[in-house]
Amino acid sequence: MLAAGRRVQRMLHDSGAGRWGWPTEVGGLGGNTLFRAVMYDRLEAAGIAVPVQYEMLETLAPAVMKFAPEVAAELIPSALTGEHAWAQGFSEPEAGSDLAGLRCRARRDGEVYVVSGQKVWTSQGIGASRIGTLVRTGTMDSRHRGISMLMIDLDSPGVEVRPIRYANGENELAEVFFDNVRVPAERLVGAQDQGWGVAMFLLQYERGNYAWVRQAHIGRLVAGLAAECDETDNLQAHEVGTAWLAQQSLRIKCGRTVQRLCAGAQLGPEISVDKVLLGTAEQRVCDAAMNARPHEFALSADDQNRQWRADWFYTRASTLYGGSAEIQRSIIADRVLGLPKEG
Repeated sequence: MLAAGRRVQRMLHDSGAGRWGWPTEVGGLGGNTLFRAVMYDRLEAAGIAVPVQYEMLETLAPAVMKFAPEVAAELIPSALTGEHAWAQGFSEPEAGSDLAGLRCRARRDGEVYVVSGQKVWTSQGIGASRIGTLVRTGTMDSRHRGISMLMIDLDSPGVEVRPIRYANGENELAEVFFDNVRVPAERLVGAQDQGWGVAMFLLQYERGNYAWVRQAHIGRLVAGLAAECDETDNLQAHEVGTAWLAQQSLRIKCGRTVQRLCAGAQLGPEISVDKVLLGTAEQRVCDAAMNARPHEFALSADDQNRQWRADWFYTRASTLYGGSAEIQRSIIADRVLGLPKEG
């Protein structure tokens, strides 16, 4: 998947299309982020899957540009060409949704940080060149006040990447182990012990720009289902219609979020709505493909149905990663709607 995406990225970069919306300081051609949003929409509408590497760039790159412009100028140009893919290293075996409890340790030693620990459920860990990693630079008692973010090269001595095999046999996630890995101190994103603020800033773009890439892809899948739908089959029509409504709900809400981010707004707990809508839409479209034609979905060996099955397995986690749907709904209830507490 990454190899095919790299080729598409290279073509987009060389044509200039993949550089619009990125600052000139990081190898772009300038203009605001809406250029990128339009490109993703146009690609998917043309039947071309947006390279998955753009998903990670849209999540990590805005934070790197804001908090570490020199690191951004060094690393983003080769990411835009597709030469060096990025991964995100946040979750750990004992710190998934509770990032403040992470244990992966980074100790300052002169001009380097020495990193030891483990990350798990690392998206795009297989094939990536670099990983944006949250590490603990303070004590465990410091919680979110003792976290920092580093950009770590995955070919550094002491790094081991192990694939996590899905039930469908695919390797799309990974565990990453750090054994006294020496990372140049200039790869720090933001100030030491200020990584929580970086992560919270980044979260806006995971809910906004990343979700926009995903909604464009979901829209193409729904359009494909609609094109194959037997209008006389009420079940198929219902499944496709429900999937379309889920995708459109995400598109409308996420589009507003992307526009607000483009205007420089600092977003708050309301972006949890985007996360809930994204997980719902991703699962709904794959469930529609399964329910509308269950025999082909389960048994066909052609490429289309193999991909549907792979997507179905992937989307089972979409209401868990990045903060579970239950946590997001609690945030919406408490901090957006102001609902009364239980009891």
